[in-house]
Amino acid sequence: MVKQGDTLSAIASQYRTTVSEITETNEIPNPDSLVVGQTIVIPIAGQFYDVQQGDTLTSIAQQFNTTAAELARVNRIQLNTVLQIGFRLYIPPIPKRDIESNAYLEPRGNQVSENLQQAAREASPYLTYLGAFSFQAQRDGTLVAPPLTNLRSIAENQNTTLMMIITNLENQAFSDELGRILLNDDTVKRRLLNEIVENAKRYGFYDIHFDFEYLRPEDREAYNQFLREARDLFHREGLEISTALAPKTSATQQGRWYEAHDYRAHGQIVDFVVLMTYEWGYSGGPAQAVSPIGPVRDVIEYALTEMPANKIVMGQNLYGYDWTLPYTAGGTPARAISPQQAIVIADQNNAEIQYDQTAQAPFFRYTDAENRRHEVWFEDARSIQAKFNLIKELNLRGISYWKLGLSFPQNWLLLSDQFNIVKKTFR
Repeated sequence: MVKQGDTLSAIASQYRTTVSEITETNEIPNPDSLVVGQTIVIPIAGQFYDVQQGDTLTSIAQQFNTTAAELARVNRIQLNTVLQIGFRLYIPPIPKRDIESNAYLEPRGNQVSENLQQAAREASPYLTYLGAFSFQAQRDGTLVAPPLTNLRSIAENQNTTLMMIITNLENQAFSDELGRILLNDDTVKRRLLNEIVENAKRYGFYDIHFDFEYLRPEDREAYNQFLREARDLFHREGLEISTALAPKTSATQQGRWYEAHDYRAHGQIVDFVVLMTYEWGYSGGPAQAVSPIGPVRDVIEYALTEMPANKIVMGQNLYGYDWTLPYTAGGTPARAISPQQAIVIADQNNAEIQYDQTAQAPFFRYTDAENRRHEVWFEDARSIQAKFNLIKELNLRGISYWKLGLSFPQNWLLLSDQFNIVKKTFR
C-alpha cells in the first residue's frame, strides 16, 4: 500500500524487483505520481508479511498454511526468534488448489466490440467459462442470439468453455410474464429447450446457464421442474447446466428478486450455481461498497446450508462506481468505472485512497471542478484477496466475474498466483 513519499523505484528496491516489472504487471496508470493508499501487487513468487503486534512464527505459519520451522528456514532466522513489529518475513508460495472461473461479457449492438474481444482474449487464459450475455428467450420459445463475433475462436484458442446464457429479458428488462409463459406452457417450453440444444451445437456452447430473474413467486416450483427437464435433456446431449441465483440469506426471503429462486432445489438439480454476490452498492442507490465482504459471506454461508460447496460459484464485480453527492433517490445515477480509472480519478483530484476494513473495500472522496462532491468505491488487490480467502476458507467451486470490459489487471495476477484454473474438455 503506497505511503506518503513512496516512489516506484523505492518500492522496487525494497522488494528486490524492478520498476518495469511492477509497472507492467499492475498496468499502473500513474507511475510518476502514485496515490497514497494505492495498492500494488509485487510480482514475485510467494509474498512478504510485515509482523504485527502479538504475532509469532507459529501464528503467522497457521495464517499462511505452513509451519514455523519452514518460515524460520526460508527467512534464515532461529525458530525461537522474538519477532519485532514491522519485521518483514518472506512467505513461500503455498500449494494452489483447483477452481473454476467464469466471466460474462455484454456485447452491445450487432457485433462484439474490439475492446470486448481484446478483454476476452486477455482473460481467457484465466477462465474455465466465457459467457456472452445473453440469448433472449421469446414468448414462442425461440431465441434471439447476442452478437458472438470471434468469441468461439477466442475461447478455443485457450481451451475456454463457452457458456450459453439464457435470460427472460424483454424490452431490456427481466419479465415475470415472459417467465410465466416459458415455465408453464409445455409447447413453448419444449420448443425453447430444443432451440437451446440446436444453438449450443451450432455455436459450440457446452454449459447452458439460466439467468431467469424477477419471476413470480408462484412460479418457483415451475422453475424447478423446468430445470429438471432441461438437465435431463442437456445431460443426454453432453451439455452442462447452471443457474444464476439472487443473493439470498434465507429460504423465506421476500421480494421479487428472491422468492422464485429455490437454493436447495437448484443445488440438487443443476451442475453448479453462480451466486450474484454484488451490487449492494449500485448505480441507482447510495454510495457504498459494491460487494462488501460481510453480506457476501452471509449469502454464501446460507447457500452452504442448502447445497454442497462444490456447486457454489461466488459472483464478483470487476468494477466500481463514482457517485455524485448528496445521493437522492431517482437522482443522477453513479458512473461505473474500472479500478484503473478509479486510481486515475484519485490522482487527478489529489484524493487519498482509504480502505474500509469492515467492507474490505477501498474508497475515496473528492470535489470536482464544478464543486460537486463525489464518493468512489472500487476494487483493488486487497478487496479481491479478501474474496479469494473466502473461496479457500469455504472450499467453494470457484468465482464468476461480472463483467469483462473494465480493466482490473491485479485480479488476474492474484487469481493465477493462488489457483489452478480448471480447463474442461467436452466430447
